[in-house]
Amino acid sequence: MTFSTGTTNGKVRSALVIGGGIAGPVTAMALQQAGIEATIFEAYDGPADEVGGGMGLAPNGFQAFDAIGIGDAIRAVSTPMNGIVLQSWNGKKLAEFGTPAGIDPTRFVIRAELFGALRRAADELGITTVYGKRIIDANEEADGVTARFEDGSTATADVLIGADGLRSTVRRLIDPSSPAPRFAGTAGFGAMVADAGVPSTDGMMHMTFGKRCFFAWQVFADGTGIWFINLPVPQPLSVNEQRGRGGAYWLSHLAQACDGDVTPAKRMLASTDPKTMLFAGSTENMPRLASWSRGRMVLTGDAAHAPSSSSGQGASLAAESSVELARCLRDLPLPHALARYEELRRPRVERIIKETARTNARKAAGPIARVVRDALLPTMFKLMKPEKNAWQFQYPIEFDAPVA
Repeated sequence: MTFSTGTTNGKVRSALVIGGGIAGPVTAMALQQAGIEATIFEAYDGPADEVGGGMGLAPNGFQAFDAIGIGDAIRAVSTPMNGIVLQSWNGKKLAEFGTPAGIDPTRFVIRAELFGALRRAADELGITTVYGKRIIDANEEADGVTARFEDGSTATADVLIGADGLRSTVRRLIDPSSPAPRFAGTAGFGAMVADAGVPSTDGMMHMTFGKRCFFAWQVFADGTGIWFINLPVPQPLSVNEQRGRGGAYWLSHLAQACDGDVTPAKRMLASTDPKTMLFAGSTENMPRLASWSRGRMVLTGDAAHAPSSSSGQGASLAAESSVELARCLRDLPLPHALARYEELRRPRVERIIKETARTNARKAAGPIARVVRDALLPTMFKLMKPEKNAWQFQYPIEFDAPVA
């Protein structure tokens, strides 16, 4: 498969986007709007509509979605979270806070629903996704880059974009010495329940630092609800390992981990159909990379920068970077476009990743650290001014504005 290659004045006209999760479709749609032909290559044999659990989509992520005209499609499959209530294992409220004034609320979405919405949006725009294409190598020439896939096929374009997640193959092709993701100490589980059996939380997501796990839940006016758990585990736990033990095993195990905490965990877990369990694998952090690009290859999304799920910003930062990458490739010649893209994005994402590391430490706290945490958090949040955190949720993108 070959696209038009040979850039005009160094400008990109075609792109291979590796990865069909979140960053891949957003990148391809942004590139199309920038006048760059893009095709998505996905390692899975078909749409990954049952992969992963749930996530938060921050308002800054919707600013990126809106910049390329897909914000409403994502809103249609997500639910607003008007704020968060933090509490300790004994039911004591540690803090309550919402999105800063004047900013739309964060929204919760099941990962499979988000995948589906992005796939449909890309299909409607005529963007091709080729499944069963696992990249194994890439060769650069003066006028293009060729990806080689596991099945022996190849594809060539002006630029190759790695949107292939935490365990990115493109990252290793760019820098064979690049670091691997780091285990953050917990594994994620979740589900939606048809009858939560507890009162509505009035649009608030409740989060509890339990004695043996971190439990969060939200119940809607119609009685349906969502819950998720971060369970401290001694070593990484993959999604396949979680599934291998089955939903019934984990519901029993998680109920024991939540036992003694003042939460509706036991009731909501009992209301959960084991077949509907959502498994998110281990929480992980991506160490800082020396560079996000080399030659005609570049990274975006989790392949370049991955805060753990605790940030609620992973998908939103991926959307931001994907849109900004398209703008840079539209307006600047290679290699200036890739250098400017990294210059625009790196300071922001690394600041958020640093903030998230503190949250992970609180979730996996031991008995002594838990007592200290619960004693200090109320004072910390009383001293915290919401406007100081507003920077995380504000990242307006004027797509048509030229990149300097």
